[in-house]
Amino acid sequence: METKLNNITVDTNSVPLQGLRVSSPLGAGGSLPYFIDTTLRDGEQAPGVVFRLAEKIQIAALLDKAGVPEIEIGTPAISDNDLQDIRTLCSQGFKFKTLSWCRANKKDIVGAQKAGTNGVHISFPVSQKLMHLMHKDEKWIMTEMKQLIDFATSKFEYVTIGAQDASRAEPNFLTEFVSAAANFGASRVRLADTVGMMNPLSTSEMISRIRKVETNLALEFHAHNDLGMATANTIAAYLAGANCLSTTVNGLGERAGNAAMEEVALALEMSTGVNTGLKTELFYDLCNYVSDISKQPISYNKPVTGKMVLSHESGIHTNCILKDRSSYQLISAAKIGRKEEDFVIGKHSGKATIIHYLKESNLLFDDDFCSQLLYNVKEKAEKLKRSITKEEFLELYTGIYTNTLQFILR
Repeated sequence: METKLNNITVDTNSVPLQGLRVSSPLGAGGSLPYFIDTTLRDGEQAPGVVFRLAEKIQIAALLDKAGVPEIEIGTPAISDNDLQDIRTLCSQGFKFKTLSWCRANKKDIVGAQKAGTNGVHISFPVSQKLMHLMHKDEKWIMTEMKQLIDFATSKFEYVTIGAQDASRAEPNFLTEFVSAAANFGASRVRLADTVGMMNPLSTSEMISRIRKVETNLALEFHAHNDLGMATANTIAAYLAGANCLSTTVNGLGERAGNAAMEEVALALEMSTGVNTGLKTELFYDLCNYVSDISKQPISYNKPVTGKMVLSHESGIHTNCILKDRSSYQLISAAKIGRKEEDFVIGKHSGKATIIHYLKESNLLFDDDFCSQLLYNVKEKAEKLKRSITKEEFLELYTGIYTNTLQFILR
């Protein structure tokens, strides 16, 4: 697939970063987007969420099995317990790279070194609002960034720099900030939509503007979902040149959460034709495990992993699905590690669904019988204001069958 990026034609199927060379050791390789999962850092920052060490290890193991190449594994400065948990996680022999999140000070970086992660992420406020509230200015940021990158470079395999609140930063300063980070030796720069205010067009514009200036730097995009656009913004960022994508399982995170790894991965593969290299068939178990231990239920209609994604009631739909599942269903159950759902029996069911269930149960019927049963199904569903269960369906069948038999025997 070829696309235009700042008037450069690139082949996104054959090279990383949409044809742009990555000077960092973190390059995804091939055409794979590079996922950085932050469930154990930003995900655990969701209000009320606390993971025990055993749970962190299990999340990490599932992410490793799914092929996630890097994990932002925590914030050592939170507590000594968190630092020790990170040390333990780093000693488990997982294949992914590990990253510690730090504020812009040497103490946090020393803590990250003690934690033993491969890399360190140093976050700076870049919007005027956050700089003012944190009593910082542009001069302080530039001076401190150089000193901290110099300080951290000898202690870690790689150093990444975060542009916190990049979505509200003054554009020229943001570009200057990214270029300075690259010149000072940063391996990657993260552009964060910290309050979730961006849309796909503004995201694409921001990434394209910076990519035009910094063609060799690994760019990461970190989205928040306050307006429901985190997944779309992350896709837009990738297509505009951000080869590194920050996500969490289930979109778990502060406020409305982050971009959901499972949604971004499936959207890249099924909407843009980009191979992610992730084992999507493990998503269902991974997402449900994180949901259980975070006590954050997965809504029934959540994209990709919600229960209703594979459910159908409409008669028109089920009639076609019985012949070809892909007619009205984009995601196959096997793609996300599930089994196909039975059809829902309810007000919108058609005769094809009724016949399907009768045949499946080896029950006798003819066309008139089936029409009467469908009428009774719709009537009961309207009365109950919901779909009906298989047991209720069989009760309706038995009632009609008994009445029919009694009529014949008279």
